[in-house]
Order: sequence, then C-alpha cells, then structure tokens
Amino acid sequence: MTGEFQHTIDAKGRLFVPAKFREELGEHFIVTKGLDNSLFMYSKKDWDVLEEKIRALPLSKANLQRFFLSSAVECELDAQGRILLPQNLREHAILSREVTVIGVSSRAEIWDTKRWNDYNSVMTSEKIAEAMDEIGF
Repeated sequence: MTGEFQHTIDAKGRLFVPAKFREELGEHFIVTKGLDNSLFMYSKKDWDVLEEKIRALPLSKANLQRFFLSSAVECELDAQGRILLPQNLREHAILSREVTVIGVSSRAEIWDTKRWNDYNSVMTSEKIAEAMDEIGF
C-alpha cells in the first residue's frame, strides 16, 4: 500500500477508507494501536502473519504482545466504505476530526492530520539520506 489521503472522522467515529486501500485490505481487516500514536491497519492475511510472529515471542516480550494484540479489532466496511473506529483506538492516536491515512507497504496507518504534518516537518533531507545510507539505498 502506498499513498497519502486526507479524510475526516464523523461524529459517530466512522472513517472513510480510501478505495485504493479497501482493495488491498479486503472487506474485513484488523485495526490496532500503532507506533507514534498512530493506528495500523492490516489485511487479515498480513495480520495472521504478524500475529503468529508476536505470539511466538518469549514471555519477556509480553509488553509487545499486550500492545498490539489487546487493542486489535476486526473492522468491516459499511456500504459507503467506512469503518467504525473504537473510542480507545481514537484516543490512542489522539485523533481529531481531520485524519491522514497513509500506505506503508503491507499496512496502512491512520494519523491525526496535524500530528502527521508535525511528524513530516522534522523529517529533514539529512535524516532521510542517513536512513537511506543505512539500508544501502
């Protein structure tokens, strides 16, 4: 998944999922807490792979298991292509009305638009070049 899309959350906590991502995610998919106060969206297939890896972690990594698995919910698209985001997930991501949905390879992320813009404002060319060097890009 790739791309960046601007959307709004309605008063009932529903979010329109971009058509491009609906194709990748399917009718039923998983939304869970993500890093940097975002939310992660995974197709059922990709979630099953991730969940298996998380479940195989030793007990010393229980905090990672708790973080991702306790907050995971299965979402179903309504007829308009929206999902209902549970209150606890909206609170984790500090979502206001304006959100940005981005594609990050095998997952999509949901960010509060102001926080997404703030995040991007500190991603300097130098930081990006350094990260590219680390992976031999």
